[in-house]
Amino acid sequence: MRQRLSSEPDRYRGRRRVPTPPRSRYAAVVTTAFVGAGVVALGASALPDAKSVSPSVLDELKQASISSQGAADRADAAERASRDGRGSSETAADTGVWLLPLQGYDFNSPYGMRWGKLHTGVDLVAPEGTPYVAIHEGTVTKAGWFGGYGYAVIVQHTDGSEAIYGHSSAVTVREGQQVKAGDQLGLVGNTGHSYGVHLHLEIHVNGKPLDPVPWLQERGVDIKLQVEAIYSEVADS
Repeated sequence: MRQRLSSEPDRYRGRRRVPTPPRSRYAAVVTTAFVGAGVVALGASALPDAKSVSPSVLDELKQASISSQGAADRADAAERASRDGRGSSETAADTGVWLLPLQGYDFNSPYGMRWGKLHTGVDLVAPEGTPYVAIHEGTVTKAGWFGGYGYAVIVQHTDGSEAIYGHSSAVTVREGQQVKAGDQLGLVGNTGHSYGVHLHLEIHVNGKPLDPVPWLQERGVDIKLQVEAIYSEVADS
C-alpha cells in the first residue's frame, strides 16, 4: 500500500458528522456516551494528533455533548414534575364536609327537657349493630366505656367542637386516631343508661352541650329531615 505523503491533503479532515441532539431521554444518554468516547478517541494514535484536529470540529463535538446532557436533564425534570402533579392531586383533601351519622333512622328524642332533666343530645333509632360514622373530621379523644353513655366515641373536630356518640354496642376506632367525615366509628347499641336501641348524639362547644339540630343546619346537615348538603367544592372534585 502506498504511504500518503505529508504534503498530500487529508481528504477526510473536517468531514465528521456531529450527531443530532436526541429527542428522548434515553437516546440523549446513549449519544452523550458516544460523543464522549469520540472526544477521547481523538487523542489515540489511530487518529491524527489532537493538536492537528480542526478546532471547529472539537467545538462542535463539545456543544453536541452539552446539548445531549441538557436534553436528558430536561426530560428528567419533566418526568419529576409530572409525578409531583399526580401526587398532589391524589392527596388533596376536603376539610369542609359535614355528614349525617346514620342513614335510615328515626329521629326519636330531641334536645331539651325530658322527665325533669335536660336531654343534652338527640336520639336516632336504628337496628342494633348498624354502623355509624363521623359527622366531621377530627381526633378521637374517647373510645370505650363512658359511664351513662355506655360504650361511646368522642371526636374533637378541627374547629374545637366535640361530638359524642353514645350507647354503642361496639366501637371500631381507638383513642388518638384521626378520622374524616364518613369514617365508621362504631355500631348502634343499647349500653349505659339507655331505654332502647339507638344512637345518642351530642354536640359540645366550649365544653357545653347545645342543640345539635340548628347547629348542624348551619353546616348544611338537617338531622331531622335526614338531609346532607353537597358542598360545591366536593361536587367539583
